Amino acid sequence: MTEMVYGALPVRAREPVLPKWWQTLDKWTMTSIVLLFVIGLMLGMAASPPLAAKNGFAPFHYVQKQAFFGGLAMVAMIVTSMMSPTLVRRLSVLGFAVAMVALALLPVFGTDFGKGATRWYSLGFASLQPSEFLKPGFVVVAAWLMAANEEINGPPGRRWSFLLMVTIVLMLALQPDFGQACLILFGWSVMYFVSGAPMLLIGGIILSLIPIARFAYTSSEHFARRIDGFLDRSVDPTTQIGYATEAIREGGLFGVGVGEGQVKWSLPDAHTDFIIAVAAEEYGLILVFAILALYATIVLRSFFRLMRERDPFIRLAGTGLVAIFGVQALINMGVAVRLLPSKGMTLPFVSYGGSSLIAGGIAVGMILAFTRSRPQGEIGDILRGHGR
Repeated sequence: MTEMVYGALPVRAREPVLPKWWQTLDKWTMTSIVLLFVIGLMLGMAASPPLAAKNGFAPFHYVQKQAFFGGLAMVAMIVTSMMSPTLVRRLSVLGFAVAMVALALLPVFGTDFGKGATRWYSLGFASLQPSEFLKPGFVVVAAWLMAANEEINGPPGRRWSFLLMVTIVLMLALQPDFGQACLILFGWSVMYFVSGAPMLLIGGIILSLIPIARFAYTSSEHFARRIDGFLDRSVDPTTQIGYATEAIREGGLFGVGVGEGQVKWSLPDAHTDFIIAVAAEEYGLILVFAILALYATIVLRSFFRLMRERDPFIRLAGTGLVAIFGVQALINMGVAVRLLPSKGMTLPFVSYGGSSLIAGGIAVGMILAFTRSRPQGEIGDILRGHGR
């Protein structure tokens, strides 16, 4: 009856989802991620056959698993990048809650796989590391709390995010997993700084790390052994750092040749934590510089796009995710060239690892979702408007 009197309401033609997603996406970042994954498969073919032979598998067993988990990571990245920031936030809160429960239950149901740190759940066909999935969820939740802190009559979000960060860092340190704990602390500190925290307070937080590090050194033999090995001027050639250092030195600028490297036969973690040593030995510094350029492209382009973002939640969450992504890559490569103590951290999208690949796909999908072009003015327009 209403339509007969007033006429039918006009139906707005909606823009198809895929073309809109593709037009607003940062294609340089997406391409760089895909190239890193392809490089990881290529290096996996060189690094993993010795381990496969040792464990009685087919030569490319680990490469096939990496391709499978990497495929899941690419799907997760694309699907997440299509979501709105609001949907990303809602799903992140749910995922963060599940990851926190999984992290808390690790001492009861987890395993260490003989590595001295209870970080994984054994699923039979694969393993699951909850801390990998906890990182992106925590960043989004902390950004939401910090953004809410700026609202009129908003909650004390900064304080809540700080307490949440401390809780997670302590839980990770008890495993012990100081590498992931440092990433969580670093990501929170960057977001706290961007949200407008005073420099004096940030300086106090940094100084408080000194007694914490001292306590970790005196109470954890695992932590102390890694620090002592890093500070020792001489490098034992039979250690992982020794093998990696020699491999990088042997590779030179152009490498010793595809399949000619020897470090993969000596390093048990050649396909994970020290994959960059395999790249440097067989392909030379040329490939290492190319990998560095890809990571720099992802980090810099994401930061530049986030600088134009008006929404404080999107700006904070995106900044935290990009900071953790970039620093994790720097730590992995810094350990291989002995600029940092050994951390047991993978190189994003290049190292072998199911949990790290899929969680990395989700995290980068969030970055792509937060950095998509939106119909908004530059943030500088707001500042110029206030000055008129």
